[in-house]
Amino acid sequence: MINEKEAPKVMEEKNPSVLPANFIETIINEDLKENKNNSRVHTRFPPEPNGYLHIGHAKSICLNFGIAAKYNGLCNLRFDDTNPSKEEVEYVESIKEDVRWLGFDWEERLFYASDYFEEMYQFAEQLIKEGKAYVCDLSPQEIKEYRGTLTEPGKESPYRNRSVEENLKLFRAMRAGEFEDGSRVLRAKIAMSSPNLNMRDPVLYRIQREKHHRTGSKWCIYPMYDYAHPLSDALEKITHSICTLEFENHRPLYDWVLEACHIDPRPQQIEFARLNLTYTVMSKRKLRELVEKGYVNGWDDPRMPTISGLRRRGYTPESIRDFCERIGVAKSNSTVDIALLEHCVREDLNKRAPRVMCVLRPLKVVIENYPENQVEMLRAEVNPEDLGMGFREIPFSREIYIEQEDFMENPPKKYFRLSPGSEVRLKHAYIIKCTEVIKDEKTGEIKELRCTYDPETKSGMSQGNRKVKGTLHWVSARHAIPAEVRLYDNLFLKENPDDEEDGDFIANLNPKSIEVLESALVESGLIGAEPGSRFQFLRQGYFCVDPDSTSERLIFNRIVSLKDTWAKMQKLRA
Repeated sequence: MINEKEAPKVMEEKNPSVLPANFIETIINEDLKENKNNSRVHTRFPPEPNGYLHIGHAKSICLNFGIAAKYNGLCNLRFDDTNPSKEEVEYVESIKEDVRWLGFDWEERLFYASDYFEEMYQFAEQLIKEGKAYVCDLSPQEIKEYRGTLTEPGKESPYRNRSVEENLKLFRAMRAGEFEDGSRVLRAKIAMSSPNLNMRDPVLYRIQREKHHRTGSKWCIYPMYDYAHPLSDALEKITHSICTLEFENHRPLYDWVLEACHIDPRPQQIEFARLNLTYTVMSKRKLRELVEKGYVNGWDDPRMPTISGLRRRGYTPESIRDFCERIGVAKSNSTVDIALLEHCVREDLNKRAPRVMCVLRPLKVVIENYPENQVEMLRAEVNPEDLGMGFREIPFSREIYIEQEDFMENPPKKYFRLSPGSEVRLKHAYIIKCTEVIKDEKTGEIKELRCTYDPETKSGMSQGNRKVKGTLHWVSARHAIPAEVRLYDNLFLKENPDDEEDGDFIANLNPKSIEVLESALVESGLIGAEPGSRFQFLRQGYFCVDPDSTSERLIFNRIVSLKDTWAKMQKLRA
């Protein structure tokens, strides 16, 4: 661990010059050349504990912790817990779990804005004493009306010119709980004619009788984000306060608070473009609505863009870090195709995921010329991309299951799967030929296929000129394990679910975003597969064992299909 006193020395010895990967690192390099902040680099990740983190927060986590690591600096985890009406311990714990899961460690530097409530209060009294803040009795609606518009200046509050003594008395009475919620606020005295609406005497404190998850009922006044955030940064000696672009117009207020409170040296706020993803919403408010109204099954629903949802679906932390690295850091907002995120997890799992066979919609096949009581163990590689992972054994018997969609009674031309009289290869096994189709007498539904096999075509054997174009996956009927498989699609139908022309984003929900298959069958080798284990189901995609699985019943979530639209697009562009 590097403490603040050691950091400059380490920087000088290990990183005299770092090749910048983005405009933020260019700024940091210039600061280091000028010995600004005594050549320290100290960042922070400051989430509000009012919901679960999503993939957009992952970008910020990777950026803040990544920059600190690259420059041998420090990164804090700090909870901006200034609004107790929306904050819960559940969210605090989930955020800590998400940051750890992504692979980052804040060491002993876990902080809360509530750690500094007393210091913030004292700074507020100092502002009052210096004539830079006043207690205002206007209602929230009146404050909004007095604020003005983008084209019209605001009007000064009739309470703006109260004396220092009266303001101090009222502010202390606010703290003592002598006034009702919403009846008074503390405002900064800046300029009601400022072209920046955020500088028109913004509210610094409001009265709010809510039990705080850490301070209980000790406080009935709470600082606003724009006041608490710069002071928290300063008290933690943050050097570079990296935030998303929507805070760009708040930067003058950030700097005003630090200057008005006589903070020196001051942290520097730097804004970058937030992550927008196709077929996804990133608003915590909207994600909360999806959860609370039952459109999804909780914050960790695998269709959600939350980090916990991605984790449950089966995404790896490595793939998410890779995704964040690839999209880079920009100064202007844009939308990233969700296909890139899927491409990153495919690339990662292709190297590490064991291959197995799973039949999603089973169709029974009886191989009539195979010995009735014989069981043969066939050898197959665990992962052809990494033969060091070894081999597995697959049981083969007279009765097997294939996919319903892999058989067609009246196939079109160039159909290379199974049909009456045609041959296909069973993966890792033999070539079989369909000789008979058994149907339900009442419904006409295909119940079973009768086939024969060629014992001279065992996989791995020399077969001369014997070749077939189709290869199918399968499972042995006697040995297969029943499983539930959940297939996921995009949660929204439109690329931009937030399109205001459509009104309510809920109208864009995809009614087919999940399909549950309760009669799937998987290889016997998956008995006892642990929740979180990931596999490639041949020809089907990548899947993860869901936490709801039990020893009696396995449940799999499809992480992503095998079809890589992103890679295909890149080839076409090349």
